[in-house]
Amino acid sequence: MNPYHYKSKVLYLFSALLLMIFTVSCNKSGGKENGNKIGDMLGIKELPQATTDSLYIKEYISKEPAFKEHADMMYLFYGERDYSLAWFRDNELVPEAQKFLATIDNATKEGLDPKRYKLVDFKTLFKQYEDMGGQDSARLELQQKIDLGLTASYFNYASDFYRGRVNPGEVGSIDWNVKKNKIKLHKALQTILQERESTYPYYEFEALHKGYIDLRETLQKYRELQEKGGWAKVELGKAKVLEKGDTAAAVIQLRKRLNPGGVINVNDPKMRLFDDALVAQVKEFQRLHGLDQDGKVGGNTLRMMNVPVEERIQQIMMNMERWRWIPKRLVPKSLDQKYIWVNIPEYKLYMYEDPDNDPEAEREYKKTFEMKVIVGKELNSTPIFSDKLEFIVLAPYWNVPNSIVEKEIKPAMLRNPNYLEGADMEIVTKEKNPKPISSSSINWAGVTEKNFPYMVRQRPGPTNSLGNIKFLFPNSYNVYLHDTPADALFNQTERGFSHGCVRLEKPLELGEYLLKDMPEWDRARMRQTIADGEETWITLPKKLQVYLVYFTSWVDDEGKVHFRDDIYGHDKKLAKEYFG
Repeated sequence: MNPYHYKSKVLYLFSALLLMIFTVSCNKSGGKENGNKIGDMLGIKELPQATTDSLYIKEYISKEPAFKEHADMMYLFYGERDYSLAWFRDNELVPEAQKFLATIDNATKEGLDPKRYKLVDFKTLFKQYEDMGGQDSARLELQQKIDLGLTASYFNYASDFYRGRVNPGEVGSIDWNVKKNKIKLHKALQTILQERESTYPYYEFEALHKGYIDLRETLQKYRELQEKGGWAKVELGKAKVLEKGDTAAAVIQLRKRLNPGGVINVNDPKMRLFDDALVAQVKEFQRLHGLDQDGKVGGNTLRMMNVPVEERIQQIMMNMERWRWIPKRLVPKSLDQKYIWVNIPEYKLYMYEDPDNDPEAEREYKKTFEMKVIVGKELNSTPIFSDKLEFIVLAPYWNVPNSIVEKEIKPAMLRNPNYLEGADMEIVTKEKNPKPISSSSINWAGVTEKNFPYMVRQRPGPTNSLGNIKFLFPNSYNVYLHDTPADALFNQTERGFSHGCVRLEKPLELGEYLLKDMPEWDRARMRQTIADGEETWITLPKKLQVYLVYFTSWVDDEGKVHFRDDIYGHDKKLAKEYFG
């Protein structure tokens, strides 16, 4: 044991013994007051803070398997405070103890199970502590048990609440390589105990992102709907589509579905008519679910309407979990104080920035613009990760990945030896100054992704698959943002057409925005460079944070909840871990 800790304990026990001697004739109600007087007589203004030690911690957590996961955090937390107890002041429990227990009582509102964190019967321990009185060794022992129990329970809860109940880095089936939330839970606990200051609301046991908080409020509303029986199912019978002008019993069901909890007079003939007001409601439902807004009910619209409220509740909870995986600080201080956010199931890109560009500030970033995107097909899904945008390339070559060379270029060349020239492509060596290679010198029948030693690339121009501009954030996936000549695809509601990269609806607008602090690169020069057809790389003055994420439910700026299909099956995989 550390000599300092030993001396501290001796002094503590000695002081306690003196108090017992001097207060033997005092009743319990006056004990604390008399004890303070005696402390003054002894020249002790405040009794030493009770302590524990590493051996006691080891013994304590060994008795509860669920506490072992955060053993290192326990040693770190108590070690940094010289093993003094955390939840007691002047031998009284601090108010934060009851506040924490109330927090885990309400864990269901966070989509968490309170039972996971109620491993210690604190009500009984608190009562025992109150009834003991005095300051003997048994009471000191009980202080340690209570203190370590509160701390261990806190780490169990805080880890789930701030980092996520599921660790995507440890579950191979979950595709999520966004930068980790590296919150220091022991420092957060110091904030909760008012031992340090922080710009984050740890002391309120509060979440770190507005997106999470908005979903949490929605979760409560949907649970209230569930308690009232959910919403009506719409059944069309033999009809395939319900549309404006139709009169049928199904119209009553539709009204009930779109107005859950509302009062519908089923005997009113007007309620059976699919009128303009109902068309508007259907279109709004379709907008919030990423569907074609034709005002008709059938196909995907009918399928979405008939998803039970229980499934929507689980979907909300899973997307709250994903917010726990997002870093507490969306943009590191060293980067440009703006970020790109691509939500894959939504097929949308958003640009956010801090108008003051202040890396020291902690505030919500403001959305500056948005655009449609095209993402990867299911078999070529866009990966989920975060990185830093460094370069903008005008009039880019498209360097065809070897996987596409094997799967698409090879069969095309076997059918038509002139395919590459017709597609404005060429074969070159993989070196700083590439040399051309004749396509006729290649044994195409034997080409594989692993043995192809050259590079197939498409020349800059109007038919280039990358369009006129690309945005590079070097990564192991070889994925980036880029233009496309196939603009008509942006008119589709579901836009999973790429090999994994993200195609942009308004790439030049994004380029102009990112280069606004480089006046030498105005729109006129950008367009002239593209017209010249000479690949040109521009290095950004400061790197820019990019997120490619996967949220199938979120709340918009108007407070309305959106739902999307699980296009890559990630919800299904997460559900097995979260609810299994």
